[in-house]
Amino acid sequence: QVQLVESGGGLVQAGGSLRLSCAASGRISSINTMRWYRQAPGKQRELVAVLTSGGTTNYADSVKGRFTISRDNAKNTVYLQMNSLQPEDTAVYYCNADIVTYNSGRYSNNYWGQGTQVTVSS
Repeated sequence: QVQLVESGGGLVQAGGSLRLSCAASGRISSINTMRWYRQAPGKQRELVAVLTSGGTTNYADSVKGRFTISRDNAKNTVYLQMNSLQPEDTAVYYCNADIVTYNSGRYSNNYWGQGTQVTVSS
């Protein structure tokens, strides 16, 4: 069984920063692409940032230049550094990853974390 556990959310004033973490645990052989999504109240879940195992990153236009995704492969952890936060960044942030386990052979399965709340006050 694989678990993704996010942390680092909270309440911050506009212009502030937060760093989200997402640690994967379980019988993990390797982790391929890791992602951060967010979902604001009344809105669809949207992809915020992507980081492949090869180091390629991609960001939503709304966060480019402000957010940075990174990973620590030794810790099976992905991070999202969020700077210059704005009220419109308020959402529940979810970690998502394609993970190969010792039970899945060569194939990865997709896993989600439980989410962490980020609230930005104006």
